[in-house]
Amino acid sequence: MAANPAPPQAPPKPTWDPRKPPPFPILRPTIRIRLTLLYGGMFLIAGILLLSIIYLLAANALNVGSDLPFKILSGQVASEACNFPSQPTATELNHAMNDCVNEQRQHALDNLLSRSLLALLGLAVIAFAFGYAMAGRVLSPLGRITRTARAVAGSDLSRRIELDGPDDELKELADTFDDMLERLQRAFTAQQRFVGNASHELRTPLAINRTLLEVHLSDPSAPMELQQLGKTLLATNERSEQLVEGLLLLARSDNQIVERKPVDLAEVASQAIDQVHAEAQAKGVQIRGKRERAVIQGNGVLLERIALNLVQNAVRYNIHEGGWVEVTTEIQHGQAVLVVANTGPVVPAYEIDNLFEPFRRLRTDRTGSDKGVGLGLSIVRSVARAHGGHIAAQPREGGGLVMRVTFPI
Repeated sequence: MAANPAPPQAPPKPTWDPRKPPPFPILRPTIRIRLTLLYGGMFLIAGILLLSIIYLLAANALNVGSDLPFKILSGQVASEACNFPSQPTATELNHAMNDCVNEQRQHALDNLLSRSLLALLGLAVIAFAFGYAMAGRVLSPLGRITRTARAVAGSDLSRRIELDGPDDELKELADTFDDMLERLQRAFTAQQRFVGNASHELRTPLAINRTLLEVHLSDPSAPMELQQLGKTLLATNERSEQLVEGLLLLARSDNQIVERKPVDLAEVASQAIDQVHAEAQAKGVQIRGKRERAVIQGNGVLLERIALNLVQNAVRYNIHEGGWVEVTTEIQHGQAVLVVANTGPVVPAYEIDNLFEPFRRLRTDRTGSDKGVGLGLSIVRSVARAHGGHIAAQPREGGGLVMRVTFPI
């Protein structure tokens, strides 16, 4: 029989925190900076072209390098700017006069060029500042859209842009974004209502079935066959309750955590170990590890579910004799870290990603296992993402896994 195809993996969640602005915003190549450079660059290019044209026209009007339109036949010429010979001939005087006038023309052009360049530099600075201010004013609606998107990414779907002003492309974009947020809010509200209704509708009949089965099993006069059947049905009912609870928790934990409180991962891990201690003793698995204080902002119940699922899996998927589970918590590189390592069967590296998919186990079927319902690691990954964290699994040399969960502080 052909194997069932692997379910499509969900796209990875963004690793950046949308509620925090990026560092060094001035150095980022934003649209505002690029528009400023574009406006200022266009002005600078136009100024250089205009200055070049004025310079060429002035040089052409002054006829730099050409002879004078008159000649001196005889006499003396005195000048403070030019040096003329004391008793020149007419030819020497004309050459000296021509050189003097051309030198004055060139000096005038150089003076015009230097002052024009200084004026152009000052105007370029003013143009860049004006372009930066105008680009900020033009792009201010995009800033409102960005801030609203960040608020929405933080699970505040009630925010709206409500951009006013002329009916241009930016207002059309803002209105489209508001319509999308309205539809998303309705969809999430309907999802929350469905989860609440499903929680009630699914839990109630399972609870009734469990009560009836327990009452039946408490009857000492019931035949042995019926008692055995009742125990089997009770185990099946308990498995169904676990499946329902896991699915509901997975549906709730896919969203961001709105209400956050300080939670110590060391305390959460210790509570999870206490709940699994009896099962570990029954299987001969030793639980060890050093748990240092690591406080993060989050939901204590969901974080305890992360630790409980990891420790339970580490105990249940272990070796029969001499097994151990190591649970540690610490602060590393500005992040809170929870590590659960265990002995166990050898896990191929190519099967690591499949462990985090719902109803997927390592070389086991979907049903018929008494170790769980196949949602433990899916819930762990979903809850970690909801807290802005990340979980990574790595095979141990000799068998078993190392589960590493990191959270921002």
